[in-house]
Amino acid sequence: VQLQASGGGLVQTGGSLRLSCAASGRTFSTYVMGWFRQAPGKEREFVAAISWSGSSTYYADSVKGRFTISRNNARNTVYLQMNSLKPEDTAVYYCAARPKLGVATIPDEYDYWGQGTEVTVSS
Repeated sequence: VQLQASGGGLVQTGGSLRLSCAASGRTFSTYVMGWFRQAPGKEREFVAAISWSGSSTYYADSVKGRFTISRNNARNTVYLQMNSLKPEDTAVYYCAARPKLGVATIPDEYDYWGQGTEVTVSS
């Protein structure tokens, strides 16, 4: 599976961005998908994850109520809608795929990673 993340950019505090992650391969619909982020000098952290069917979603406390993860299995794409952005959301955002049942919040539990898309929120 190859993952291609896009949609990052520069936005002011309170603004919105929508990240997309396009996946290759015919088995996308069987993968749990996640978004992680890594700020300069910090470890990669969990942001959100979605089950293969899209029926279950999970969020880090820091983004709950502001971010929404969704997927379109027909288009092999997962999205991260980010609203009410804060400067502390500034990071490189990565999408990841987990070809196993069960959502995970630890990076090591994901087998495939996209190249990352940079999000900068100015104050």
